[in-house]
Amino acid sequence: MFHKDYERKIDQLVNELTLEEKIKMIHGAGLFRTGAVERLGIPPIVMSDGPTGVRFEFFNDNWGRAGHNDDGVTYCPSNSAIAATWNRELAGKSGTVLGEEARGRGKDIILAPGVNVMRTPLCGRNFEYFSEDPYLISEMAVPVIEGIESSDVGACVKHFAVNNQETERNWVNVEIDERTLREIYLPAFEAAVKKAKVRSIMGAYNLFRGVHCCENNELLGEILRKEWNYDGLIVSDWGGIHDTKAAAESPIDVEMSIYANFDEYCMADPLLNAVRNGEIEEERVDEKVKSILRFMLRVKMIDIVEAKSGDNEQTAISAGCTEQKPAVYAVRDRSRKKGSYDTSAHQDAVLETARESIVLLKNEEQRLPLAPEKTHRLLVIGHNAAKLHSNGGGSAEIAALYEINPLLGIKMELGGNCEVTYAEGYYVPDKNRQQVLNWQEVSLDELASEQGAYEGNNPEGRKIQKALREEAVALASEYDDVIFVGGLNHDTDEEGYDRPDLKLPYHQDELITELLKVNPNMVIVMMAGNPVDMSAWIDDAKSIVWMSYAGMEGGRALGEILFGEVNPSGKLVMTMPKSLDQVPAMVFGDFPGRTLMEEEHERMNAKLTETYREGVFVGYRYYDKYQIPVQFPFGHGLSYTTFSYGDMQVKEPDGQTFKVQIPVTNTGKLAGKETVELYVGETEVSPENPVKELKGFCKLSLAPGETKYAEFELTAEAFRHFDEKTDEWKVVAGSYTIYIGSSVSDIRSVTTITIK
Repeated sequence: MFHKDYERKIDQLVNELTLEEKIKMIHGAGLFRTGAVERLGIPPIVMSDGPTGVRFEFFNDNWGRAGHNDDGVTYCPSNSAIAATWNRELAGKSGTVLGEEARGRGKDIILAPGVNVMRTPLCGRNFEYFSEDPYLISEMAVPVIEGIESSDVGACVKHFAVNNQETERNWVNVEIDERTLREIYLPAFEAAVKKAKVRSIMGAYNLFRGVHCCENNELLGEILRKEWNYDGLIVSDWGGIHDTKAAAESPIDVEMSIYANFDEYCMADPLLNAVRNGEIEEERVDEKVKSILRFMLRVKMIDIVEAKSGDNEQTAISAGCTEQKPAVYAVRDRSRKKGSYDTSAHQDAVLETARESIVLLKNEEQRLPLAPEKTHRLLVIGHNAAKLHSNGGGSAEIAALYEINPLLGIKMELGGNCEVTYAEGYYVPDKNRQQVLNWQEVSLDELASEQGAYEGNNPEGRKIQKALREEAVALASEYDDVIFVGGLNHDTDEEGYDRPDLKLPYHQDELITELLKVNPNMVIVMMAGNPVDMSAWIDDAKSIVWMSYAGMEGGRALGEILFGEVNPSGKLVMTMPKSLDQVPAMVFGDFPGRTLMEEEHERMNAKLTETYREGVFVGYRYYDKYQIPVQFPFGHGLSYTTFSYGDMQVKEPDGQTFKVQIPVTNTGKLAGKETVELYVGETEVSPENPVKELKGFCKLSLAPGETKYAEFELTAEAFRHFDEKTDEWKVVAGSYTIYIGSSVSDIRSVTTITIK
């Protein structure tokens, strides 16, 4: 809560506002800005999309690019890449880059980070999110938020809540039990509020228990405002509000949308008229305005000052007060940080993150690293090797100052001492879709119908595909060293779209299979924000590298890792299942949802209902519980060196916490980094609980032969579960097992403790 003096000033300033001015402040007056009240010096709040960087400038009233020549910015690794570092410090640095660039570009809110759970491997926006595990999401999101907000800008955590699919995202109703909600889908939001003190939160498009999230009093009122004592700003997703009365009576503070009819928004003229007619109390509007002013004070947009007797100096942000001087008004807070963008420090930070985000999945016969001094002729195959990804993905698109793709990164690493040949390998047709005002609401049926064309499944496309494949296979037979770079792109990892399956697009499986037949030593690099099915060729591949969209320096980082300048240390943030029918949302439920009957649709204004029947068994919790083999487990990631783990030691110094430590030794010949993962579970596992859950991790940097201790502190929070009968968190007395390992499936040390 703010100091009482600030709250008093906020109340005074609200009293100076007319109803019309208040309404002006609580809805968009531009596609990315709210209304200002010049008379009292209150500026607009200026926002920008920002999961991977500050988005380029749009016109105020349409989605055309405004033509600025200075909106090229630092392209940051996606959240899925940041999380793959398992490095809290790098997460903080990434947030700092976003915050400084947002301020440097004159923004007050950067619409990031997204902290939704990767419930399925199909969600088009998974690349924007951190993980399938709520603890890992929380631990990485908090430093990102703190980094952003260190620059006097507001992070905007999104999308609150249970927003886990793009299929009918505006019209899908989510039904979920309370325990699963609390243990899986809310922890990252709660950490953002309680630990990071986040300044703004975005409501989600979907419905929750029959009510749209942006109008949902259970989520926004009972949980967010009352239970978590959140007094920050709540912003709707763009077009997420559907009803004036419901929005007015919910805690949502600002309505944003995708259309330019700003005065027709639900919380614009319709709300103004409803208040005038006595249908809605003006106090409802006042509370929203107070949240806005509180936010402005927190990010130092304004200070609120009291008018002095005889003071005729114009000190408001914008002149305009020609009538009676107000008792209080807003002035610019000149202590606010200015920010910066496109700096070498930012580029260094994103390179550091990109390096640690890349995951070595498989490395038989120590195929990697390649020796640059022995590499004289190299063949690089794959559309993703030469593709740029910064300009796609929906609201994640930005104008990058530059982007080093894998092909360029490999060439930079090798210099002029190697002949590098490139073959496209597979055909990716251009979507060639015109940008439209309401692209967010393009139906998924339309997207799905276009997908066949994107695959090149037409006579001309098949002809091109065949020619490219034959060229690549012929070349691969002539080279000793071949690197294939494939995976997904932002035609599939994209806002507004969920993939239909786990298959690699563009007939990549057939290509990879043929390439491995003629060159079994080929190195495979998969670039994607979601798991893919590798079963067609995984057994034949000797080395597989995984990377998400790693930002403007991602290609350079990849080149450094492939040729041994950097030792890989990334680990998976999601399980890679063998097939779609292994995914718990498919096993237990009817993803993407059950089509509603007409009366249901009319009652809740939804098209689908998706019931989360898998409960808490999301991701590795399911595969671990039912002992289902997967392609690669959660937390997996290899190194060019090896690490040995000693015996775990556990102490209970105060009866409140357990202090855990374990020695880890680099037993190889190269320096490397190892993320030590700690899991907790009941010794005698009850049917309703997972076998084990991530409750700690520690990344160690070790020279050859060096030993360091990974240290953890476990409080009651690590052992608790939500009891639906009593509606509270509980720790059940008994025996618990602590597991420490290199992944959820590679456990190196186990011990038991007793909680009384």
